[in-house]
Amino acid sequence: MFRRRGENLHSIYIFLFLNVAFFFLEYQDPVKFARLFSFERNAFLSGEFWRILTYQFAQAGQGWSFIPIYVVFFFTLVVTYMFGAALEEEWGSLNFIAFFLVSTIATAIIASWLGVPILGSYFIRFTLLFVYASAFPEQTLYLFAVIPIRVRWLAWIVAGMLVYGAIAGSNVSVPVLGGAIAGYVFYLLHRVPAAIMEERRENGDAPKPSADMPAVRNAARFVAMKRAVATQNDPEIERLITQAEREIVQGVNICPPADFKPEHHDGYCIRCEGFAECSARFLRLNRTKAAADAQTHSPLGVLGEPPPP
Repeated sequence: MFRRRGENLHSIYIFLFLNVAFFFLEYQDPVKFARLFSFERNAFLSGEFWRILTYQFAQAGQGWSFIPIYVVFFFTLVVTYMFGAALEEEWGSLNFIAFFLVSTIATAIIASWLGVPILGSYFIRFTLLFVYASAFPEQTLYLFAVIPIRVRWLAWIVAGMLVYGAIAGSNVSVPVLGGAIAGYVFYLLHRVPAAIMEERRENGDAPKPSADMPAVRNAARFVAMKRAVATQNDPEIERLITQAEREIVQGVNICPPADFKPEHHDGYCIRCEGFAECSARFLRLNRTKAAADAQTHSPLGVLGEPPPP
């Protein structure tokens, strides 16, 4: 996926810690927090250089005044970990940190040029989303834990809203859009073109995925599987079966159905190469069971005829 894949030092936990620490500061006194940590050109030029980074660790000031700040904070942590950990695992910590700095500093430079003060976690809401959607376009998210949407379509919707805001004259949208473009260009410069990746796969030279990234993906997919089975959503079950069948690794000895325990604390199943095959089997078995239960409890019985009196 990337030209150079560095070591993962799990810097994402530092980002999470900084978000938590700044959240408590902001929660105690939002006005003072904004005065001290927002990016403002004159304050930065007077020697308050920390502002070029600290403005990104604010939960307020993002146009979400109708949503409680702790709710915004919760989703910030979730998105930071889900998207950031996956990219850092594939890209390496140094590249990921450089990616954050490029987008954050570019946003601040454009805001300084326009004379616009900025405060908000724009890197997470925009740049990180756009790059994650490009790196993992087939990933499915569940908005409000209910509505399934491919991450690439979510990125397109958010990008459209950002561009519309910039065209409509929103002062903040212009530097945020510029920072997102800078970060995305940085990603493109480090990404291996799809044609070259395909050639490497054919020659057997493609880098093997890390152990953690499939585990994160498989854990998220099992949540979707459980929801589809619980709601007896047949189209979603069929989609998940098709998706799993495409990823089956041939020649892997899989465990019996009773041993398929993706939620077990040892994490063995979600890291196993046979996860896709076990998932497809799990979905077929549960789909069959749900259909059989529905027929058994139907007034027409299993064969479509009224049960005997």
